[in-house]
Amino acid sequence: MTKSMDKGHVLIRDVEISFSVRGVTHQAVQRTTLEIQPGEFVCLLGPSGCGKSTLLNAIAGFVKPSHGRVEVDGVAVEKPDPDRGMVFQQNSLFPWMTVRQNIAFGPNATGRGGAAPVSVADTFLAMIGLAKFADRYPKELSGGMQQRVGIARALANYPSLLLMDEPFGALDSQTRRIMQANLLEIWREFGITVIFVTHDIDEAVYLADRVLVMSAGPGEIIADITVDLPRPRTDDCLTEPAFLEARAQCLRHIRAESLKAFEMH
Repeated sequence: MTKSMDKGHVLIRDVEISFSVRGVTHQAVQRTTLEIQPGEFVCLLGPSGCGKSTLLNAIAGFVKPSHGRVEVDGVAVEKPDPDRGMVFQQNSLFPWMTVRQNIAFGPNATGRGGAAPVSVADTFLAMIGLAKFADRYPKELSGGMQQRVGIARALANYPSLLLMDEPFGALDSQTRRIMQANLLEIWREFGITVIFVTHDIDEAVYLADRVLVMSAGPGEIIADITVDLPRPRTDDCLTEPAFLEARAQCLRHIRAESLKAFEMH
C-alpha cells in the first residue's frame, strides 16, 4: 500500500493572504515562499493567530491568496481536491453515517482507490485498529477514535498530500501521544507528504522532518529547523540531544513571537 514518493511536492510562491472584515483589510499571512519535497513531514508551528491555519487552508484550496500562488505537483491550487486530504481539530465526520460509511464516502464519490468503496473502507479500518467499530456511529466513539476515523477518511482517497490542522489538540496527553505514534506509522507506510499545524513544540519536533516557525500575525516563516532524529521515533528520542536542541531553537522563536503577539494586544 506504499505510495510513490514522486507526488506531494508543494511550492508556495510569494503568497500573501488578506481578509476584508466590515470594509477593513486584515493581513493574515505576509509574503511567503516555501518548498516542501514529496514524502516530507513538515510541521507549521507558531503562536495563536499567526496565520498557520490560514496558510494550510490556502494549500487545501479553501482560501485564495491575495497575492502569489500555491502549487502542488506543478499545478496551481484553485479549489479543494481529493488529492489533498484534510483533517481538522474538530472531527468533521457525518453523524448520520456509520464509521464504515464515513470512510467509504470519499472513494464512493470520487471513484478513487480502484476497489469497491466498502472494501477500501474496511482496509483502512483494519489499519487504524477500528474494524470492530465499523457499524458504530461517530457519537459512539471516543475523541481519539473519531480522529483516527477522520485520518482514515482522508487517506481513503489515496491523496498525495495530507493536511492536518491541530488534529490532536482536543485530546488528553496520553491519547495524543498514541495518536502521534499511530500517525507516524501510517505516514511511513504511505510515503505521503504531511503538513501538520500545531502550537505544541514537543509535538512538532517529535513528528517532523522540518519545523517551520511562523511569526506573530501577520504570519511569515522566520525559521526552518531540521530535526535530525532517526526514524522510526519512539518516546526515547525525547531525551536525545538532537531533540532537545531542536526544541530549544523552536522555544526561543516562539517565546519571542508570543511576546510580540501579547504586546500587540
